[in-house]
This record gives sequence, C-alpha cells and structure tokens, in this order.
Amino acid sequence: MNQDNVQHTPMMVQYLALKAQHPDVLMFYRMGDFYELFYDDAKKASRLLDISLTKRGKSGGNAIPMAGVPHHAAENYLARLVQMGESVAICEQIGEPGMLKGPMERQVVRIVTPGTLSDEALLVERQDNCLAAVFHDGQQFGYGILDISTGRFVLNQFATEEALIAELQRTQPAELLYPESFAYFAAIEARKGLRRRPEWEFDLDTSRTLLCQQFGTRDLIGFGVEQATTALCAAGCLLQYVKDTQRTAMPHINSVSLERSQDMVVMDAATRRNLELTLNLSGTMENTLAEVLDNTATPMGSRLLKRWIHQPSRNATALTRRQDNIALLMSDGRFEDLRSPLRQVGDMERVLARLALRSARPRDLSRLRSALQALPDIQQQLAVANGSSLSELAATIGQYPDLAELLEQAVVDTPPVLIRDGGVIRDGFNAELDELRELAAGAHRYLEALEAREKAATGISTLKVAYNRVHGFYIEVSRASADLVPMHYVRRQTLKNNERYIIPELKEYEDKVLSAQGKGLALEKKLYDALLDRLLEQLAPLQRSAIALAELDVFANLAERADSLDYCRPTLTQDEVINIQAGRHPVVEQVMNDPFIANPLLLSEKRKMLVITGPNMGGKSTYMRQTALIVLMAYMGSFVPAHSASIGKIDRIFTRIGASDDLASGRSTFMVEMTETANILNNATVHSLVLMDEIGRGTSTYDGLALAWACADALANKLHAYTLFATHYFELTELAGLWPEVANVHLDAVEHEDTIAFMHAVQEGAASRSYGLQVAALAGVPKPVLALARHKLTELETGSLQLPEPENKQAPVAGAAEVQTTLPLFDEKLDEALVLLDGIEPDELTPRQALELLYKLKQVRN
Repeated sequence: MNQDNVQHTPMMVQYLALKAQHPDVLMFYRMGDFYELFYDDAKKASRLLDISLTKRGKSGGNAIPMAGVPHHAAENYLARLVQMGESVAICEQIGEPGMLKGPMERQVVRIVTPGTLSDEALLVERQDNCLAAVFHDGQQFGYGILDISTGRFVLNQFATEEALIAELQRTQPAELLYPESFAYFAAIEARKGLRRRPEWEFDLDTSRTLLCQQFGTRDLIGFGVEQATTALCAAGCLLQYVKDTQRTAMPHINSVSLERSQDMVVMDAATRRNLELTLNLSGTMENTLAEVLDNTATPMGSRLLKRWIHQPSRNATALTRRQDNIALLMSDGRFEDLRSPLRQVGDMERVLARLALRSARPRDLSRLRSALQALPDIQQQLAVANGSSLSELAATIGQYPDLAELLEQAVVDTPPVLIRDGGVIRDGFNAELDELRELAAGAHRYLEALEAREKAATGISTLKVAYNRVHGFYIEVSRASADLVPMHYVRRQTLKNNERYIIPELKEYEDKVLSAQGKGLALEKKLYDALLDRLLEQLAPLQRSAIALAELDVFANLAERADSLDYCRPTLTQDEVINIQAGRHPVVEQVMNDPFIANPLLLSEKRKMLVITGPNMGGKSTYMRQTALIVLMAYMGSFVPAHSASIGKIDRIFTRIGASDDLASGRSTFMVEMTETANILNNATVHSLVLMDEIGRGTSTYDGLALAWACADALANKLHAYTLFATHYFELTELAGLWPEVANVHLDAVEHEDTIAFMHAVQEGAASRSYGLQVAALAGVPKPVLALARHKLTELETGSLQLPEPENKQAPVAGAAEVQTTLPLFDEKLDEALVLLDGIEPDELTPRQALELLYKLKQVRN
C-alpha cells in the first residue's frame, strides 16, 4: 500500500505508524468493540475470512478499504487465520477514554503466530504445538523446539540432512525459523510456517546470554547443553522470537534439555510414514497406532504418549521403570480407579502456561482448582505403590491444599469467560467488594421504593423509575400527565409519547451506584491479579506436578490398553534376538471383523534375515509391519500384542514399503525406492531392524532381481541387520541354501476352482506360487484378459512361447555374430481367437449367433 503525500486523520496516522513496525503480518487494530483492518490487510482478511469489505474516509481521493471482526468473537477468526499459516499483530487500546486529547493510545500487545499459541481456543488440545528453529554451522545442524503452551524446551544436533528431515517429520513444528544464509532450503521448503530470521539472532554469545537471563543462571552447564553450540544458536533464535511476539515475561520457560540420537531408537521420515504411527498415509489419525493406544484421560497425557510413540527410548532403566509401573497398575485394576481423578486434572500444563503469561482466564482458575482438588484422591490411589517408582511419581505430584482452598474461597463455581465482566470473585472473599456489590444490587429495591413514593406524591399512576446504560437513571411520565409533573423535575429526554426527568436525589444515587459498579469491577480485577501472583509463587512445583500427572496418565492408559487388548510384557534383552510368539498387528486386529491370525517370528544371531514369499494380499506387509510396531512398542516401555516377546538391542528401524512418485522433486517411483534403499544400506547396523518389501519391482525383471539380490547380500553378509525381506522374485529363496543367516518363510493360500482363500499363517519354507491371476480375478479383471494371461503363463512356464517371423526380415550382415532370437511373446491371431472363445457363453447363443461366431473365427485364422 502507498500512502505517500496523503493527508490522514490522527487515528489513521497512529495506525500507519504501528503498521510500519509490523509490515509482514495482519494487524487487528482495536476500535471500540471491533478489531479493524485497513488497506491490503482488509482485502486479505476479507478474502481469507469471508467477511465484508467496507470503506472508511479517503486516502488520495480514494476510500480506505476496511474490514472488521467483533472483539468478543476474535478468537474464532484468529483460529482460522492461524490454521492458514497467517500471523496477526493484536493492537489494543491502552489509554483511558477522555484522558488524552486526540486518538486513544494504542500499542501492539502481542503477535499471534502459528508456533506461539497459548489460547485454549486456538490450540488442538491433544497435539503439541511447537515453534522450531534450525541452524547449520558448516559441520552439523542445530535444532530446537519450544512449546510456549507448556514451556517444553528441547534441543538436538544432527550430522546429516536426512536426520534433520526425519526430526522435522517427527516434531511437526507449526512454525520453523531459519537464518537468512541457510543453505539447505530444499530440506525445509515443503514445510508450513517458514520464517526467515536475521543472522544476529543465531549468534552463539547472544544466545547464551538470552538463555542465562531467562533461566536466571550464570551458565548453562547445569542443563547439559553447554557444549551443544550449534543447537544453542537455534535456541537463542527461538527465545528472541517468543520475546518479540509475546511481549511479556515467560517464567514457565525455566529449563532446556538436550536430546541425543544414541538415546533413542532412530526412525527416518519414510519409516514413520510407512508405519502410520500418528498419521495414516492419507494424512488423518484413523487406523494409526496412536488411535489404538490413546485412551488417555487428559490432553497432556495424550501429547506425551504421542511423543513416546515417535521417540522410543533405548534407556534400559527407564524402560524397565515404565514396564514396572504399568504392571503395578494392572495387578489390581488400579488404573480404572485413577481415570476419574485424572480426568478432573484436565490440561493442567497449558493452564499453568497461560497463568505464567498472565493470559489465564477465570475458567482456567476453575480448572486449576479442580485439578488441585483431585490430587488427594490420586495420592490415595498411589499409596499402595510404596517403595516403587510410582511412589516417586506421587511425591513429585504432591498436594497443594492451601492453593486449592484459596481458589475455592476466591472463585465462583462457574465463572464467566472474562474478568472484565465481573462476577468472578466469590461473595464473602473480600468485604469491600461485598459492600460495593450490595450497593449496586440494592438499586432495584431503591428504585421500586422511589417509584411508589413519587406516584403517591404526584398522583401520576403511570410514572415509572428506570435505568438504561445510555441515560442512566430517570423518571418517565407520559405526555398526557405532563401537566402534573412537579417543578423540581428536570427534563432529561423527550420521546414521542413520554418525557424523562431527573431529580437531585436520583442523580445523587445514580452517581453513587455507578461509582460503586466501577469501583467493584476495578477491585475485582485487582483481586484477580493478586490471585495470579499468589499462584505464580508455586509455578515451578506446579509444573513438575503437571509433568508427573501426564506421565501417570500414560502409565494408567497403557495399563488399560494392555488389560483390554490382551497385551504381554516384553522382555528386553542384550542378546541378539527378536523372538515373538503369536504376534499381532495392533491396528489391523482392531479394524478386522474376523479374528486376527497371530504369527510367530524368530530372528537371531544365526538367523538374521527372513525371505518372505507368498501371494499378494496374503499378509506379508502386515506381518512385517506388526514386527516393527511390536519392537517399537517394546522400546516405548509399553506392553505388546503377542503371547510373548523377547527383544534384543535395537538402534534403528528402517522400512522400505511401497512407494509413489515424488513429482514435486522430479523423482519417479523407482527413484524414491532406490533413495530409501540407499539410506538403509548406508545407515543400518548389526542392531537395526530393516523391513524391505518388493525391492526392484520398479524396473525391468533382470535389473530388479539383480538389485534385490545385491541388497539382500549387503544386509545379510555385510551389515548383518535384522531383516525381513518380502519378495515375489522366487529366485531369492535360493539364498537360504547359500547363506546360513538367511531363512525362508511364506504366507500360504488355498486355491479352489477360480477362487482363492488367504490363510494369513506364516510357515517355514518358500511359497510354491504367487497366485497373481487369482488375485487379479478377485479385483475384477475381465475374464477374457485373465484367459489370455493363463494361456501366456502356461507358455512362459513351458518355454513354448514363439514370436512370428518378421515380414521384412533382412539378411544377416556379413561377419556378424549369430544372435539368438528372442522367444515370441504374442501370436496375435491365436490370441484374438482365444479371447473370442473365452468370452462366449455357449448355452446363451442362438443358432444364428453361433454360425456368425464360426465365420468370425474363420476370418481371424485366415
């Protein structure tokens, strides 16, 4: 927009000055009961929000575009804009009306961005909402995430671009900050919410200073991040960004931690996608591992569970502790008794964050009160866990009877949405507030008494004493009775059929009541702020309590899931083994109507690779995926869907299952397949679990078979990784006879006439056939096509396939070596005749149709 050399009103001059400071975001400019947008902001908001575009005043001879949203409904519009990736500067009126000459003073109080949300209405309660930053120092990537809605602050460092991409896929940041000189834009360009930031925000010394100031420490050694210099650069940018956007203290951001890949079971982006952990291949949460496992009682427990799913731990002590806690809660069904008080706790994490940001609303205090009141019941349920790690959790949760009592005494049972409306502080909490409320509440009785007295004194039976917000208190008399009005009545307003008056006594009372209402609201706001101050004194222990409650919720949830879904406690061992008895796919078994066929799996030091054969739809992919999910669940600390499971050391899980074109990057299906395969072959170790499904199917038969053989050789003989290798190349079943670490298993099927029944049971040895034509029949391939396919299959298997001689065959070149003629693939005349024959139903032909068909066949053969 261009406002050069244009005369503006003082209000618009103020707007333009503030807008110039925030040119890249929409500005909600408070004007009375509305947030207004002007110029290009108005046009954009009108388009995005489908609101009316109006006009205001003139600029350079043209009307100024304007659009607005009601102040009371702003959250709904903000939520829609944030979902579209937009950021909005909130500009509020901060001056007192009538105290200043000219326009009321305004300033931007915060900037709402997708990665810095804390308002309940703008957040998805069961999903993390993270702001992230990435930095590269020439050797490695530094990465940080900050969830302002909870205060969680985590750093990491990676050596490769692939690891960064995997981390982005895991954490799914709502906004991603990167420096202006970032040279790896291809790794992040597909992400939403990209924000380029100046180089100085990533300066190491500046970052250290900001972090120490935030945490109130001299250095960062106590957090274990001092040496993670690349990640610290990203952390400094994160902190600077939230300070710029929130413009308030953030005491709930009081620590930072460093994650290390060696502490986790690493999964790349393709693996997370293929295993459908929290999102399915269509991008929704239906039929995912998270949907099956998540029956948590609190939103914060749900978010923690999803982090565990995406971040399996390799800490044996922590995993044993998790299993012990789940087993203890299962032993006497105590997980059921915990669900009700945990539901009462709600989303304590995010309530505390809003409290720290001083944006907590009255209903947040009501929720916090409910949470604190539930703690004694939770402590009682955990009392039986004396001496276990659950007792440590109980100690961290603690109890806060003083705060619970304070909130009970101070806040009404069902408070209004906003403090500005009053009615939040309970009667009896403050004597002065009670007096002011009594004065305001007594107005109705006073007006009734005054009305009765004035009727008697004037003899006007229709006289009324009333109040409205515009004109205050008044005495209303009809025009017909105007001659009876006493001399001391002062006319206040003339209407069509009535006159309104004021008398000194009523005016004095009006001033007293309105003053009491104003004083009451001001006092209530003061008491509310004092209440926040009192709660903030206990912010740090309350945050620790919320984290412990979320963890307890996950334990109780996993205990319930194990009990309801018949899961077993896996054994985590240092031996080289994956031994699963009667394993099941946790998601597929929940969506099937028929009983799920459980299957065993054994991989060991002497049996590192299984070559899996069998028909399409026979269950090979399900068998492979369930193995990966059982291993992943074991390293979450969860119980698993099996009769028994013994899982050895696992450092990584890789999947090469299915593929599609990556058109945006110009990569074909086969290129995607080979890229994922290369990642596996370059990064898998002896402790990795590798799932390879149909390698080599995207190219010619011999190329594909050669690649599949070579990949199998590398995984079995060089990397020695735990490998499940599904294939339709029956030649690969010969590997079991060549290499001792390889074994064949297959999923069988039974053929009956033209139909096929899949058994879904894993058996030792190789499959005898693929049943491809039977599966094609089930899919509805036309019968003539299937008939021709059967004919060609017979010719291929017997080696009798012949090609016709070319009509214009040339004589061989003198001296040229004799070249073997390729076997013919099609005899077109025979094929056409066969198709005609296969497509007829003899019993349905009339004599004339049969005769016509004979002539047609004769023509084909000639």
